[in-house]
Amino acid sequence: MDAGIYEVEAEAEATHWWFVGRRRLFAAEIARLGLDPNGAVLDIGTSTGTNLRMLRELGFHNVQGLDSSEEAVRYCAAKGFDAVRRGDVCDMPFSSDSFDLVLATDVIEHVEDDVQAIREIARIMKPRGASLISVPAFRCLWGLQDDLGRHKRRYRQSELIRLVSNSGLRIDRQYYFNYLLFLPIWLGRRAIRWFAPGLKNEAQVNSPLLNLLLSKVFALDTATAPLLHAPFGVSALVVARKDTHLSEGAVA
Repeated sequence: MDAGIYEVEAEAEATHWWFVGRRRLFAAEIARLGLDPNGAVLDIGTSTGTNLRMLRELGFHNVQGLDSSEEAVRYCAAKGFDAVRRGDVCDMPFSSDSFDLVLATDVIEHVEDDVQAIREIARIMKPRGASLISVPAFRCLWGLQDDLGRHKRRYRQSELIRLVSNSGLRIDRQYYFNYLLFLPIWLGRRAIRWFAPGLKNEAQVNSPLLNLLLSKVFALDTATAPLLHAPFGVSALVVARKDTHLSEGAVA
């Protein structure tokens, strides 16, 4: 990602409506899994530590992080998240069958070989382990954040399901989220492109009042998205399991 995106995110992720709401949604999905707080957890693509913050608040004690950027590792360390190392999601420095839970939230859209990335996620999951994967959805929503993040693609839900299923993982849950703000975000991204071409980050388009309003809308969205299964959304999510018969050879 562009270096400047880390600075903005490091300042915004604790209170910005998007990061707060997304953590709430992920925390609810993780709670459904009933994992042991001492289980081994990996957050892939830590960025500046937004998921690590959530995992700490959920009471997990054995958490590691992986990011391709040394700058991201430094930001995490500055926030007290020391168990973060630099590495490539397509060739992770972990043994097979190592983790009870793997998070890859807004990660695989950054890599050229998303097939290999998902295979690696499957490889390092323990049998009966779980993964939570989210991606940006719908090419028509391509905007400034995609450019700054150097995204390779945005996904339809069907594409994400096929990608994960082909790795040998079993899909437990899948849905779009941030569907209530789909049209406003579509319009906003076109307005940014037309009228604010020098903007450095979409997170800067905010104010205390706007943040409060969008927080309430997004809270309603994340509470209802898993139930309604809207046919569209700004993001797509899957929760997948690794069955006991899935061997390393099955995902190689």
